[in-house]
Amino acid sequence: NKDGVEIYGYGGDFNKYDGSDNNFNDNGLISPDRVPNPHAYEVAYFYQNIWTTPSDLAKGEISIYNENFFRDLAAYYMEWQLLANGEVVQTGLVSDLKAAPQQTVKVQLPIDTKNICPDKELLLNVSYKLKAAETLLPAGTTIAYDQLSIRDYQAPELKLENVQASNLPVAVPSILDNDQYYLIVKGENFSLDFNRHNGYLCRYDVNGMQMMEEGSELTPNFWRAPTDNDFGAGLQHKYAAWKNPGLKLTSLKHAIENDMAVVRAEYEMKAVGGKLSLTYTINNKGAVKVTQKMTADKSRKVSEMFRFGMQFRMPLAFNEIEYYGRGPVENYSDRNHGAMIGKYRQTVEEQFYPYIRPQETGTKTDIRWWRLLNIGGNGLQFVSEAPFSASALNYTIESLDDGDAKEQRHSPEVEKANFTNFCIDKVQTGLACVNSWGAIPLEKYRLPYQDYEFSFIMSPVSHKLK
Repeated sequence: NKDGVEIYGYGGDFNKYDGSDNNFNDNGLISPDRVPNPHAYEVAYFYQNIWTTPSDLAKGEISIYNENFFRDLAAYYMEWQLLANGEVVQTGLVSDLKAAPQQTVKVQLPIDTKNICPDKELLLNVSYKLKAAETLLPAGTTIAYDQLSIRDYQAPELKLENVQASNLPVAVPSILDNDQYYLIVKGENFSLDFNRHNGYLCRYDVNGMQMMEEGSELTPNFWRAPTDNDFGAGLQHKYAAWKNPGLKLTSLKHAIENDMAVVRAEYEMKAVGGKLSLTYTINNKGAVKVTQKMTADKSRKVSEMFRFGMQFRMPLAFNEIEYYGRGPVENYSDRNHGAMIGKYRQTVEEQFYPYIRPQETGTKTDIRWWRLLNIGGNGLQFVSEAPFSASALNYTIESLDDGDAKEQRHSPEVEKANFTNFCIDKVQTGLACVNSWGAIPLEKYRLPYQDYEFSFIMSPVSHKLK
């Protein structure tokens, strides 16, 4: 571009007579530099020709369906892994797969779950690989894969308690109520500030380290930077009330309950009706249980929303993420079949995918736990009472949002933020890959205006947890 930034041009970039569909011809499965777009992995998964389903998993028995019409499976071998809470505990190989075209066969795997802790989630990963090179594919290329659940994930009871060290009394947090601007909760090694004007958590210091970027607040979040599909369906207009739902603080209360500090903020939602409450429970180690609860006004007709969750900014130094959920590429509620549940470690920088035109990116779904860390392994861990979705980017939602209509923008031109923007959602609406333009997500992937409640615990992490 005129500033020397390398971009991929699209319709509208070349001359004033450019009759075009904007970026419509430049947003397929493969980027112009031949890098697969995130949705290419989902397509590849559904295009595969070998399918694995449970037969009798308690005995290690699976069914393998050869969807090919003219080939048996002699050219492939199968590798399998047993995962306990995301850790590989057993592996194996099936070198000969005897399945004729369009045939289903049963295979017994020597899985042993007897000595694995009974409360751990057990997943079986299978992948089918080439024995010898074929055309463009080298030997060992994975040509099909699947993940089966042997034992379902049991979400923890989301109960926050004080941490008792042996023979030492619990240092109960104190609430300082004498500052006109902030309500301050202090403990032995932590301090939290709540803004009296809006009730939001605006400072979170642990062991002398700032967990929140200066000027940041932990705020409710119902919006995303509209995707191409969102623009095609006009959702930037239909959902507009949720961009700024007009939250107004009506009550801010505090108390010490069960030797923990509790702060309760209540809000009216002017633009959409209904009420929202935020409850924070803080233990003696500075861990915070956050409960976001919305009560809808049933008498009002209000649009659906993009997401129900919260966001805040962490300093730029918190640039590593570890999580147990779907990955490694971004995935969404209706585009996550090809993303396997596992433990992943990535950088915040890796979370941003430069779509031809800036838009929502980087979300991961079905997360069991998520950590944002600095190079020393210090940071925050997030858990919830059910799998949740989250993202961490060096970009704000606002910087990726074109507003009322698509603008002639390009991802490399968007200015990076000098902090890590973290979003945590109970749920985010799907991407509506039903057709290529104008569809909204299937009903089960949408968020109607109704009552919602979302709780999560964020707790300080002070070293790298392997």
